[in-house]
Amino acid sequence: MQAILAVTLPFFALVLCGYLAAQRGVLAESAIPGLNGFVLFFALPCMLFRFGQSTPLLELLNPVVLGIYLLVALAVVGITIAVSLSEAVHLKDAAFGALVAAFPNTGFMGVPLLVALLGQAAAGPVICTILADLFVTSSLCIALARAHDANGADALRMALRGALSNPLPWSIALGAGCTLLGLQLPGPLNSVIKMLADAATPVALFTIGAVLWRAGQHAHRRTPWQRFLPVALIKLLLHPALVFALGLVARRLGAPLSDFQLTVLTLAAALPSASNVSLLAERYGADNGRVARIILASTALAFLSFTTLAWLLGAQPR
Repeated sequence: MQAILAVTLPFFALVLCGYLAAQRGVLAESAIPGLNGFVLFFALPCMLFRFGQSTPLLELLNPVVLGIYLLVALAVVGITIAVSLSEAVHLKDAAFGALVAAFPNTGFMGVPLLVALLGQAAAGPVICTILADLFVTSSLCIALARAHDANGADALRMALRGALSNPLPWSIALGAGCTLLGLQLPGPLNSVIKMLADAATPVALFTIGAVLWRAGQHAHRRTPWQRFLPVALIKLLLHPALVFALGLVARRLGAPLSDFQLTVLTLAAALPSASNVSLLAERYGADNGRVARIILASTALAFLSFTTLAWLLGAQPR
């Protein structure tokens, strides 16, 4: 446990630093979108480009990993929407609640944390989850949220267009393509990419905290705990439990899924909710107060739940 804490504690401590910096005014609120833009369009794509270069293509697009993760994501979306609608939550708000329940913070937090915890080999399964969430989970939930504003086909088309405009999958594809074609980047360009990639982890974690604080400031109204805590618990407990259970069933049926891959998938699902969903909820006019509180609760509780699960699964920091 001590070795696992030595990895997880600094990650969550940097998130707290970002939150406190924004709360105390050390980081101006007007600077947060720029910080988020730096991570999303520069640092994180460079980090994922390097992982795309160094990870075999079959690991980046492993059909078994993708299938298990997507089936569980769809189940979590359905369960969360049902729970939300039973409490008289509007479909748009229920859809964004489902998105934060099924979409872990794999980009900003998951890739560097799981690689630090489990080694370079963890990058492949985690990147599979990023691609699944960007193209399927987020597109489905945004389409459901916009169902009243456009017909189903148009809503899904617009959601997919948004996913395709995200630089993360393209950076992964570009890295994998360079390796497949045997292309080598010029030395200075490779150095720039390495410098930006090295900045991704600390700046992304700091940004998560700042974004969480900003989301709380822009909440339209207060949300009772009964409307956000159950969704946070679905994210942290039910999501990884379903991934682990389905993985065991798939292996019993003969699917080629290793213990290591199942551990990575389960821990990826146990990550807190993606912080940028609060910005999406704000953009689409959903109840971003509820979404922000789900993300904040899942992030605060994940330090204990994720660390404990990593210990129970026998993670060995490398």
